[in-house]
Amino acid sequence: MVAAIDKAVREREHLLVQAGTGTGKSLAYLTPSLLVDGPVVISTATLALQNQLVEHDLPRLAAAVEPVLGRKPTYAVLKGRHHYLCVAKMEHADEEAPTDTLFDDAPPRTTQWLGEAGRLGKQIQRLQAWAEKTATGDRDELDPGVDDTAWRQVSMPARDCVGAARCPYGAECFAEASRARAREADIVVTNHSLLAVDMLADRHIVPPHKLLVIDEAHELADRVSSASQAELTPEAVERSSRRARTLLSPAAVESLAEAADALTVGLAEAPAGRITGGLPEPLALAVARVESATRAGLTAIGEVKSDDPDPVRKQQAKAAFDDLNGTAQRLLEESDFDVAWVEKSDVGSGRRALVVAPLSVAGTLAQGLYADRTVVATSATLTLGGRFDTVARSLGLPVAAAAGPESSGDGWTSLDVGSPFDYPRQGILYVAAHLPRPQMSGLPAAAGEELVKLVEALGGRTLGLFSSRRAATQAAELLRARTDLPILVQGEESLPVLVRKFREDKASCLFGVMSLWQGVDVPGDACQLVVIDRLPFPRPDEPLAAARAAAVDAGGGSGFASVSVPIAAIRLAQGVGRLIRSTGDKGVVAVLDSRLETARGYGAFLRKSLPPFWYTTRSEVAMGALQRLAGQ
Repeated sequence: MVAAIDKAVREREHLLVQAGTGTGKSLAYLTPSLLVDGPVVISTATLALQNQLVEHDLPRLAAAVEPVLGRKPTYAVLKGRHHYLCVAKMEHADEEAPTDTLFDDAPPRTTQWLGEAGRLGKQIQRLQAWAEKTATGDRDELDPGVDDTAWRQVSMPARDCVGAARCPYGAECFAEASRARAREADIVVTNHSLLAVDMLADRHIVPPHKLLVIDEAHELADRVSSASQAELTPEAVERSSRRARTLLSPAAVESLAEAADALTVGLAEAPAGRITGGLPEPLALAVARVESATRAGLTAIGEVKSDDPDPVRKQQAKAAFDDLNGTAQRLLEESDFDVAWVEKSDVGSGRRALVVAPLSVAGTLAQGLYADRTVVATSATLTLGGRFDTVARSLGLPVAAAAGPESSGDGWTSLDVGSPFDYPRQGILYVAAHLPRPQMSGLPAAAGEELVKLVEALGGRTLGLFSSRRAATQAAELLRARTDLPILVQGEESLPVLVRKFREDKASCLFGVMSLWQGVDVPGDACQLVVIDRLPFPRPDEPLAAARAAAVDAGGGSGFASVSVPIAAIRLAQGVGRLIRSTGDKGVVAVLDSRLETARGYGAFLRKSLPPFWYTTRSEVAMGALQRLAGQ
């Protein structure tokens, strides 16, 4: 992998590298990065990997290569502006109530409410004390931390910032200092979300660089989709009106209130889900009112100038109107390249939103990601069905018509470096092919019985990955009724606490939904059975996946094969990957969905996307292996 990256940099060719757990891929891309002239940018999808790079891998590597290079390489972390303390807001934090309160009848701004007796007031006082001694202003260095409501009172989203030149505290800005450090560092560690925003905003944040390494690259397209997504809510319209009240006429404020009311009515009448035939008339009229009212608000506010009495507040009001107006215009355009849907929370009269997102980001990535730099994309999950083609297309790379397993295209190559794990000897993939094909949501009775047998054979040590919260709850209730094993369920406690308990108690089982499929790392004998209740295809009510599949169908292809199956393949590979985390691990992955064996076409494709475990559909083989593990 080191040699391939070095070659890619020298020949200015992009590279996709699949590197399984345990290969040491972070050192494999960090090492050749030190030989690149100018800064190298490393982008990760998760905070855990970002911390691993900065706190463990880079310090060790920098110390090791110092005698060779004759100097100690430098590195810096680059995060979004809202991760840093804002000195301008800090000065007024104890004078303000939260600016994004969800309720109009929130308590008035009083000293007592935000005083020492109030939890929020105490947190802000602690933030003020921390502000006087912190060198970075980075929220992640605050220990113990504060909740999001308190942090929002002392941080500044990028859209609300007036810029260092116009801010009276520009010279003391922690966010600007972090960017200055990044410009001077050899290696800059950032995240996919900031990389996406930077790419969409013409690279004003990340320093110019010749090499970009994207770790956890299978997540990038989704993060770019999220960065390109926008929404309208009545609360956001009302909040923007409150922020700008002193800058607007009473008539303009009333116009915004009427637009928010119209949006509330339109969202109440519209069913949740994807909008396929254009905006319903009540919603279209409401969006048009939002567009008109926010356009008038922008005109009234005018330009933000350095000699304004309060440029920060004026910039916040303008940014809020800019966002709302742009989103309203985008929704009214009803572009074929966008997908719109109505979101409603399941709880009573909770959150309601009108959301718009791009149908595909492959074109955006093709245009914005690869120019003027070499890109190395790596992950443990880049080949689907044994090929790189699907992920390459999602990342905006051209794919040759006859590409093989070692795929390539115009300007890029690929490499699968394998794994240090002996999967056929360390693990068994058991598919319960005798079970009926799953139909309804939840946990079928036959699958529940199979689950009980598997867990009892091992005596715990089970990570259950379920397709729905209902299925996870049903499984937990069944195991609690039929066994004396400790059953931990996602949502009953915080995830870090649950994982710690699961790791410490070998008799325990941990059951949960999608966030467990990627976020759990429990090496050793605490996790020797991973159970997956059904193949993780996207639900029919996932608007983006449904719209993308429909677009493929309309073009004469198969949306299921082109969209749903690759999504399931990535999710399944991530879930199966929870079992073997080190060279000494042993265990069984049990899939209680017979389609992995019986479905023609996609069943084989999904199996090829998984590590090469020893494969069986015989229940007695899996049970025997688990019983032997239980006796060790």
